[in-house]
Amino acid sequence: MPHSRRRVTIRELARVTGLSPAAVSYALRGVHTSAETQERVRRAADELGYQAHPIARALAGGPTGTVGLLCGSLADFWQQELAVRIGRALLAEGRYAIILDAADDPERELELAERLRGQQVDGMIVQAVDPSAPAWAELAEELPLVSVGDALAGNPHGEVVFDNRAGVTLALEHLHGLGHRRIGVFTSTLEHTPDRPADVHVRAEARRLGLSVEVVVTRSALPEATVAARELLVRRDRPSAVFCFSDSIAYGVYVAAGQLGLGVPDDLSVCGYDAHALSVLPTPPLTTVDWDLPGVADEAVALMVAAIEERSPGRVVRSPVLCARQSTGRIPTELTD
Repeated sequence: MPHSRRRVTIRELARVTGLSPAAVSYALRGVHTSAETQERVRRAADELGYQAHPIARALAGGPTGTVGLLCGSLADFWQQELAVRIGRALLAEGRYAIILDAADDPERELELAERLRGQQVDGMIVQAVDPSAPAWAELAEELPLVSVGDALAGNPHGEVVFDNRAGVTLALEHLHGLGHRRIGVFTSTLEHTPDRPADVHVRAEARRLGLSVEVVVTRSALPEATVAARELLVRRDRPSAVFCFSDSIAYGVYVAAGQLGLGVPDDLSVCGYDAHALSVLPTPPLTTVDWDLPGVADEAVALMVAAIEERSPGRVVRSPVLCARQSTGRIPTELTD
């Protein structure tokens, strides 16, 4: 056997055997694959000097009927509802969800992912704080992963992603059509995450439409979103409209506007992004971008079940619809350039 210090990975076994990483993982565990496939994979593993991760060896007992659901932040109302719907959809498939909250912390997120793996879940559905983390690729070698919102680095199993360019275009064109040219953008996305919609799509659309935008990073929780909104809205050059990459952040804008004596939409137009059920309750109801949350949950569970059963991985791209309500209106005369 080779004496290299570098650990041989499941991905390398997959290249040698011509199988998918998921199939190799199942074969090593002795499940969902034929005896011939299991023997071929084990023979290749011996030749390459593969040593199974200790947790992977623990998984050899077979499926547990549980699926980990790792949420980026359950302070976000949309993610709360998504967790409820995914849990119910999994239960309808005879499986149980273990739901954990990363609280917008990428280090905590990876720690919780390891804990879920240690609890021998059959797979994991992730709405990642940091989808670019290299650890996802290693985790995907040990069990099926399905991502929601953003693709996970190195994950071959499945994903439900959003057409953020289309969503951003809908929101900014709507505000542009109402006369707004200076727009604040609130996002909870990490600064270092590649292809951040707040940077890539917002700035591209702003250039196309001739808008001046300022991107502000804030957490989705109401107190943090309110503070971030106040800091922007107290300025003399405040925007005439704000676009929030989460309805939960938009609720914080409502609170900050009320504290500063600004009316929505008379003094400030507000647009959200995920059409949470509560978005019809504020006064006035929130204009937002709808991704069909029930459909997202159903597709994530369908991909998860397919990955567990070693069927073909899938990629679903969700298309947005603008829900124009009373929180957006024409730019106030005193704020026109």
